[in-house]
Amino acid sequence: MSADPTGGALTEQQHEELRSLLGAWALGACPRREAAALERHLRLCPDCAEEGNRLRDAAGWLSADEPLDPSGALRQQVLDWCLTRRPAELPVPAWGAPYAAETAKLDALLRDLGPEEWQEIVELPWHGGTDRLRPAEVLSHLAAVDGYLAAALGLPDPVPAGAGPAAPAAVPAPAAGAVMPAVPRTPARAGRPAPRVPRQGASPFSGIVDRTERLAAAHAGCSPDSVRALWRRQTRALVRAAALAPGGDLPVDYGFAALPLRDAFVDRAFECYVHGEDVARAVDYPYAPPAPPHLRQMIDLAARMLPEAVAALRRAGRPGPAGPHGHGGVPAGGRGPARLLRLVIDGPAAGEWLIPLDGPAPAGHRAGYGRTTEPVAAMVLDGLEFCQLAAAHRDPDRLPVGEHGDRAAIREVLRAAPLLSRP
Repeated sequence: MSADPTGGALTEQQHEELRSLLGAWALGACPRREAAALERHLRLCPDCAEEGNRLRDAAGWLSADEPLDPSGALRQQVLDWCLTRRPAELPVPAWGAPYAAETAKLDALLRDLGPEEWQEIVELPWHGGTDRLRPAEVLSHLAAVDGYLAAALGLPDPVPAGAGPAAPAAVPAPAAGAVMPAVPRTPARAGRPAPRVPRQGASPFSGIVDRTERLAAAHAGCSPDSVRALWRRQTRALVRAAALAPGGDLPVDYGFAALPLRDAFVDRAFECYVHGEDVARAVDYPYAPPAPPHLRQMIDLAARMLPEAVAALRRAGRPGPAGPHGHGGVPAGGRGPARLLRLVIDGPAAGEWLIPLDGPAPAGHRAGYGRTTEPVAAMVLDGLEFCQLAAAHRDPDRLPVGEHGDRAAIREVLRAAPLLSRP
């Protein structure tokens, strides 16, 4: 038995009566006299005190002004803890984990949308302008592009068959960026942080545009929740298929470029994160960034694609500074050292990458290409800001960047990065 606050011993019934007040007390709804008696009891009863503290903490969550959504890292922490207790039947490879996390996060946001929020117009900048679409149309686009992975893995293609423009020949591989909806594209609004960089000539993305339009048309008569359910079913099937293909070497053909499966999954995670944040901004909803290990994979993919983006920028008519061997910096035969830029990423996904400024390593010079020379420049920027730049959601001329060395080379790389985006 517990001690009576007046000095005597409590009966079991008296103890249970006081214990029954804990919920109301935690919510601040307990009458003053009963609250005073309970608080005297809590000083003498460790069990009730522990339960009362637990309930008051929970009540704090219920009454908090901040959103109840857990931090981005909490989900991964819970999963890691669970997996130490019981290993997954089909472990998801490390390169599939960002996609699994980002699709789950976007689904959590979409579950909270009301009828009016499903009608909001979402703005999605990319290097060719700004697309406008509704959340369900975002899902149609994501599912249409995810269909390339589904086809590579032997899963059903969500896009209905139909005549459309043939996919163009492969061009330098752009990474993830903004979405192409089934609604008209409009130019970027004045004052928006859409980069002022040239478009890559004739669009290499006609295959994506056609697939998106066909899937959006097929979903036109469906409710937003049913579109979400179809998209979510596909994402789970892809994650399961990734667990059965841990090597990640299977090629995924996007029509304009091909990526190994491991990079394609990171690309899809990147786009899901970017457009999840676009939707969250449109409906004024908090949205956490990717977990640091996942963010680092996204940064690594974009960094490896930067040399192609720099080359595309030059082909579009904005040549970069001439290197020690003339324009492009690579001597005949590719025998000389290539110029490098050191990319330093700050923040939770901190790291360093050496970016060749004169194109990818030529055949026969892949190992150690360009690493015999000191970088001509270095730039430092936050990891999330780098991802936003690569998605054409930041103006390269206004991005806060730490610079050292050849400033022209730095500006060229900054202006090339948004070319990694696509509709």
